[in-house]
Amino acid sequence: MDVISPINPKASNGHLFILVAIDYFTKWIEAITLASVTAKVVARFLKHDVIARYEVPATIITDNDKNLNNKIIDELCAQFKIQHRNFTPYCPQMNDAEEAANKNIKKIIEKMTMNYKDWHEMLLAYRTSIRTSTGETPYCLVYGTEAVLPIEVEIPSMRILAEAELEEAEWEKQRYEQLNLIDERRLKALCHGQCY
Repeated sequence: MDVISPINPKASNGHLFILVAIDYFTKWIEAITLASVTAKVVARFLKHDVIARYEVPATIITDNDKNLNNKIIDELCAQFKIQHRNFTPYCPQMNDAEEAANKNIKKIIEKMTMNYKDWHEMLLAYRTSIRTSTGETPYCLVYGTEAVLPIEVEIPSMRILAEAELEEAEWEKQRYEQLNLIDERRLKALCHGQCY
């Protein structure tokens, strides 16, 4: 978890900061813009945008900024039994694969903010693009199916046309099968990542 600041140009809502959480395995990015970054705001983001939506992370990794390292965050981590690790950006022995992945994703977001005021719309493109390290899209590893892109609604793809023809019971059956296969896809992505 990290803060990108200040972003220029400002986000479309006038905010200058982006709080980013990245799932190390799926490469899923959760991010929000903020006018200011306080301990309470970071704790709320962790609780409502990460834990409530997905699950309690086993570990969070942050730098040593006070807004990410404080009593409120420590109490939240203790409450949910989350291991909170810190890394020092200029300490090579601490910069393992986790920090390298975070740096790459931060660079992508930083580039997006330079060119797009509505950078958050670009997250969909990132979430639905295949990551080399997993061989899957972050969206698929989180939800067990590929996302329906806005263009597929306007100009229906074969997948959308095929799903539209299904009876509701058959669609439910296929979705259930997709969800049952999510663990298999995640295991395959994990193996792909280890080979990569």
